Amino acid sequence: MTDQQRPKPYHLEVAVTADRDRVWAAVTQPAVLRQWFGWDYDGLDAEIRHIFVNEATFRAPEQMGWADGSYLEVTGDDDGATVRVVREGPPSGDRDRYDAIEEGWRSFLIQLRYLLEEKPKGVRRTLYLTGTTTGREALALAGGNGTPAGKRVAWLVDADGHLVVIAGREHLGSRQPGRMEVIVSTYGLDDAAFDVVRKRWAERWLPIAREAQVTTADRPAP
Repeated sequence: MTDQQRPKPYHLEVAVTADRDRVWAAVTQPAVLRQWFGWDYDGLDAEIRHIFVNEATFRAPEQMGWADGSYLEVTGDDDGATVRVVREGPPSGDRDRYDAIEEGWRSFLIQLRYLLEEKPKGVRRTLYLTGTTTGREALALAGGNGTPAGKRVAWLVDADGHLVVIAGREHLGSRQPGRMEVIVSTYGLDDAAFDVVRKRWAERWLPIAREAQVTTADRPAP
């Protein structure tokens, strides 16, 4: 098996200013998982149940694992916690190779930390923007350079107070266009307010990305 075929090992972690028990609840209770994991689409609840209930095995206190050798653990105390997501394996010959699961976790850990530390009120509703453009264009659209989380993911809070996570197949600083994913997390918006946000982002996103799509909960994700 070549390195290109072998699952790429990774070790990601994020420190959270929240007590360990609260963090563990956030990664094991489906109702709370929905407030940070992934993005809204019609199959999100089924996806959460599949990953965190049906497929997860609890290996130790505050650690769950999956069949591919990856695991998630929470450590810490009442003053703070660390969430680690690890896929074990021999070192890859191409450490910079894109891995969709690894990069997805980078985005989702940002969303988890935001939920736990900022404590936004209300139900999360998201926009999931996809298309082909450069990271620089996507970041500029969001209103800033963003805080990097690796070479392919960055995040910021936009002028409206929404968490925006930008993730690309290419490095975000590259001039080479590639598939880009932008998750905009809003909280506590009613239908009318959410529709205003959706239209605002669609008007900006559609002109700059090829094959651009804007996915919300009433449309299946690509």
